[in-house]
Amino acid sequence: QVQLVESGGGSVQAGGSQKLSCQASGSTGCMAWFRQVPGKEREVVATIDVFTSPTYIDSVVGRFTIYRNNAKKTTSLEMDNLKPEDSGMYYCAAENPPGSRPCGTEWVFYTYWGQGTQVTVST
Repeated sequence: QVQLVESGGGSVQAGGSQKLSCQASGSTGCMAWFRQVPGKEREVVATIDVFTSPTYIDSVVGRFTIYRNNAKKTTSLEMDNLKPEDSGMYYCAAENPPGSRPCGTEWVFYTYWGQGTQVTVST
């Protein structure tokens, strides 16, 4: 079993930036970031496959960038120009190698999950 440990997050004013990081204990296929708010389904924010091809939910295009480092077994999410609607609990997710191309955008595609980290964007 692969363990995922997240770091980063916190409170930021609208227009600010945050970086989330995720360390995996083993090799993975697709990696992704999801977010969830109370009363809503967990939704994908960004995905990245083993060849570093990214996808993004429409609302974050041009503001968020996902990265991965296969040697270090990490993924990170750089979030710029944050908006209040970006607030939520952010989860790192991964699947077993070799993974899918393109990566899945539903939570059921992913086997491993980080503990979650809160991002709060205030006006």
